[in-house]
Amino acid sequence: MPQRKFYRKIYKKHPHLFLLAKLILGGFLFLTISISFVFLYFSRDLPRPEVFTEKPFILPTEIYDRKGEVLLYQIYDEEKRTIVSLNQVPNILKEAIITAEDANFYKHFGLDFTGIARSIFKNLSLGKLTYGGSTISQQLIRSSFLTAEKTAQRKIKEIILTLELERRYSKDQILEFYLNQVPFGLNAYGVEAASQVYFGKNVSEVSLAEAAALAALIRAPSRLSRPENKDELISLKNYIIERMVKNNYISLEDAKNSQNETLQFAEIRHPIKAPHFVLFVKNYLEENYPASLLKTGGLKVYTTIDWQLQQWAEEAVETGVKINKNYNAHNAALVAINPNNGEILAMVGSADYFGESYPKDCDSGSLDNGCLFDPQVNAAAYGVGRQPGSSFKPFAYYLALQNGMTPETVLWDVKTEFNPDCDPSSEEEEDSFGMDCYHPKNYDEKFRGPITLKNALAQSINVPAVKILYSVGLKNTLNLAHSLGITTLNEPSSFYGLSLVLGGGEVKLLDMTSAYGVFAARGLKVPPVSILKIVDPRENIIEENKKTPQRVLDPKIVDQLSDILSNDEARAPIFGSRGSLYIPGHQVAVKTGTTQEYKDAWTIGYTNSLVVGVWAGNNNSVPIERKSGVAIASPIWNKFMKKALELYPSQNFVKPEKTQTANTTSSASGLDPRDPQYQNWEWAIQSYAASSTSR
Repeated sequence: MPQRKFYRKIYKKHPHLFLLAKLILGGFLFLTISISFVFLYFSRDLPRPEVFTEKPFILPTEIYDRKGEVLLYQIYDEEKRTIVSLNQVPNILKEAIITAEDANFYKHFGLDFTGIARSIFKNLSLGKLTYGGSTISQQLIRSSFLTAEKTAQRKIKEIILTLELERRYSKDQILEFYLNQVPFGLNAYGVEAASQVYFGKNVSEVSLAEAAALAALIRAPSRLSRPENKDELISLKNYIIERMVKNNYISLEDAKNSQNETLQFAEIRHPIKAPHFVLFVKNYLEENYPASLLKTGGLKVYTTIDWQLQQWAEEAVETGVKINKNYNAHNAALVAINPNNGEILAMVGSADYFGESYPKDCDSGSLDNGCLFDPQVNAAAYGVGRQPGSSFKPFAYYLALQNGMTPETVLWDVKTEFNPDCDPSSEEEEDSFGMDCYHPKNYDEKFRGPITLKNALAQSINVPAVKILYSVGLKNTLNLAHSLGITTLNEPSSFYGLSLVLGGGEVKLLDMTSAYGVFAARGLKVPPVSILKIVDPRENIIEENKKTPQRVLDPKIVDQLSDILSNDEARAPIFGSRGSLYIPGHQVAVKTGTTQEYKDAWTIGYTNSLVVGVWAGNNNSVPIERKSGVAIASPIWNKFMKKALELYPSQNFVKPEKTQTANTTSSASGLDPRDPQYQNWEWAIQSYAASSTSR
């Protein structure tokens, strides 16, 4: 029992020491119990840190090109964010952020008391609040679960959750959570969104100077993101680079080079690419999905747009309009479609979406606004309908071929008065009795007498086309147009009259291009498609394009039509040989159109791999100078088509079967075309159209 004797001896000699020991032990136990009670009390309603792997981030809907490589636009509420894995973030950015926010991140257990003390001294030496004492783990917890209030209760909750976070996850996991969560200003959350917003590049591509600037933004994102505070941002960026040298992350030489580097900030003004197409897609999304899902659900929309073709299309339209302004044509639009699946490969709705309206005092953005050029109106898909001119003729000619005519059928191009109640000798648009006369003219105001159907269509001769329309029927032609995808022209057939075949109704460029795509696909129809698929953040497919082609035309008849429209020799008397409708090395079927009073110019052409439509003119329908579609729209079409066929090579059209016709002249009236009475040709239309000169 020598040990007891020893303690008794000590106790008798120094009783106060034992009392002190008891007090210390009791105090420690009391403190431990108190802290445990406090932790238990405040832990009752706290969220579980494992929600980082369970709850989705607030993510915008991202709209991409067809390859998923080019981000075209984001639909977001208050947070722009793109999730990236830790291995996608370059080491220099990780090191810059750790240097700026938590130098001992990989050494502490979530709370860094040394770092807190050091930050106090750093701020005192700098004379301003530059560094905080919270660790990355604490910042993550605070931004994810807690309010910004500065109270003891909130701090206790923060510490509890931070310790639990560090217990459940590795340091790399915590850093990845943080890099995707932290705000950088300008509604950018996470390093990928920040890199895109500030530098227009993926986070994996940032330089050392850019990485340090991003790290600096975390300190005060709202203030440092403002242009007037750029000098402060640069100063803090340089300070972080100096600290990275002291922490042995970079060399002194790298630091000097980075501090001398001039940061090239991205243009914040236009955070959208292929704008008219993107807004076309966005309109579809808003009609089919809840706004909350689009703004926060993290959908990824893979569109049909081919980014290379889109850039070529924008360039062709912009260049063409600069030239067309000399002819008082201030705008143009272009649509390119893959005819085999309906996918829209390029869409340009105006010469420059970001340009200024012309004239400047016009009411931009409305449909009836007096603007010669309105950048915001998508003339490819929306806006005021446009008369298609002679580009409508192939619909009637298809029916004529279907009804037994052949490319060699002879039509009569002679002056013809289509209203039997009008005096055929009258040169006026109204006769003495006030009746409307309708005797259409050709573009060159000449008549050719007998002409084959093939040459009449290839050379876009008007009078035979009107006779063809009468022969096949207005209602039948409208029905065919609708079956091919024309969504307008919904009035009764009598509303349009025989001038329908010369473009007497209003259509959309997207519809017309898609309709020609049916010719390109030998009679198979697939409606225009703008989206390949939509997936959620876990890559589950929500929507996918699986449209099946539908047979609507006879392929043998289409072969005849394509053969005519691709015959450069047949159209040469009017359009010239190897002009802007000719694409070397490719068999291309193409048709132009110029409307009454020269308000609209069209060119639509196709191969079996691509169909492209171009409209040119003015938003307010002010006439252009007396130029046909071949002079205004075709150069744009030709420039784009040549480049596009490099990526979408074509094969020749199927050679049509030889056809025979017993009667090589066509006269539905049974009259000899040379008979003077022939001029008062069949009239079965109840409303009359003004004279047209379409080509």
